[in-house]
Amino acid sequence: MFEAVKYIIRKRLGACVTNLIDRVKYEVYLKISLKTYDNRSKAVIGGIYLVTIQDTELREGILTAIDRAKAISRSVLVSEIQKIDRIDPFFFFTAGRDAFLGERFFWKDPAGDHVLAGLGICKQIQSDQASDRFFVVEKNWNEFLENAIIHNPYKVNGTGPAMFGGFSFDPLKEKTSLWSKFADSLFHIPKYMLSVIDGEAYFTTNVVCTPHDDKTLYEKIITERQAIVSRSDNYTPFSQPELGNKEEIAPESWKKAVEEVVATLGSGELKKVVLARELKLYFRDEIYIEAVLERLIQEQQESFIFAFESNGDCFIGATPERLLKKNESGVFSACLAGSTARGKTPEEDRFLGDSLLNDEKNLIEHQYVVEMISEAMRQTCDEVVLPNKPQLMKMKYIQHLYTPVLGKNRDGTSLLQIAGRLHPTPALGGLPQQLAVEKIRDVEKLDRGMYAAPIGWMDYEGNGEFAVAIRSGLLKGREASLFAGCGIVADSDPDNEYTETNIKFRPMLSALGGKSR
Repeated sequence: MFEAVKYIIRKRLGACVTNLIDRVKYEVYLKISLKTYDNRSKAVIGGIYLVTIQDTELREGILTAIDRAKAISRSVLVSEIQKIDRIDPFFFFTAGRDAFLGERFFWKDPAGDHVLAGLGICKQIQSDQASDRFFVVEKNWNEFLENAIIHNPYKVNGTGPAMFGGFSFDPLKEKTSLWSKFADSLFHIPKYMLSVIDGEAYFTTNVVCTPHDDKTLYEKIITERQAIVSRSDNYTPFSQPELGNKEEIAPESWKKAVEEVVATLGSGELKKVVLARELKLYFRDEIYIEAVLERLIQEQQESFIFAFESNGDCFIGATPERLLKKNESGVFSACLAGSTARGKTPEEDRFLGDSLLNDEKNLIEHQYVVEMISEAMRQTCDEVVLPNKPQLMKMKYIQHLYTPVLGKNRDGTSLLQIAGRLHPTPALGGLPQQLAVEKIRDVEKLDRGMYAAPIGWMDYEGNGEFAVAIRSGLLKGREASLFAGCGIVADSDPDNEYTETNIKFRPMLSALGGKSR
């Protein structure tokens, strides 16, 4: 079946897209047993050998960049990439705690094919500009790369200069102190990045050279880099903090907002509105990001795992939803809408899944997402392929209706341009898009920040991947704010929607050591 589908798609779209299918394991047509990230790392966890980063092109690159910086009177990026013996990316992330706390990120895709960990910030791209924000970020990124000296003999996606970060859900929503550490558009280019791609490890060193630097900059970088790598061969587990109190933020008010939205649906153009709410956790001690991240890696292996620090706060989560992946001219998106709980027995699980596949409300909600995403892809792709009905995506606590969308990217269209067209999808905003976002802005009390918005990475070649930042939380010292939402349509029941949000809180509750329902 899978080979036949690949043959048809190859005839229509060409080898670039079928190669992309192979890389992302095209979930609709092929179900295989993947080694999990945890299992793939056991040999490493049992005793990591010390990795030494060789002094190769970096010294010459830095000296050349300093001369260039003086000549043009502006900073110049030097980026050097080496293939190294395998380091566990989670160990690498934790090794940066002392020197780079607040300046780290972590990313793992569901298959474990792309795992990225970044330490330090050599460049920050940020903006609170509401209009054209995807364009502004890309423009700043391209300007930063303009005079760069890049030594990358491997040409592997996710190596070399790359930026990691994301966008707020709605830049026009009034901002609160909750998200004060994050700009509406925020991306970090790390000083040091470990990329484990298809099981192979690559180390990127990014150095920004100014007209005032000299050769001692090279010596500082070498010393700092080797110290980080040396610390990455050891890991001491971090303790889980003790939960003091759990507070649902205005649950009755949220239910009334659901009722208000339902009353407006059907009488005009508005078909669906996604409403989100917040669950607040208070701990007796500081929350260790490392402990939460480790639990997510262990418990949510089917998800995109991300952690993004900014000025001491950390946005972290395990989302099942890909927004967009770009691999050269192949692009891949996913429609994820309509959900139900997992069953306690295989029989109950099958019953719930079959019921979801035949539930009119959820099928209508899902079709809204399919229509919007496929149309957005057609505007930026030469051809688009998608199956004619959804299948189930089963996570640990929840199962969703799922439809993948494949396309061949039109020349000149970038990853961020397509992401800007897709966000927010009807699964996280509603339909029609603009009216739904305006309704959310009006009735939802929550400051979503980056929740339900694009988060991910893009490398200097324009390839990368963004997920939709759901099943997530914001960690602030001893407090954590968890977020969950659901799609409100004409026949939605407030109590049922409230129950659905409780299910969606479970991944982060479990990772934080809170009791999940």
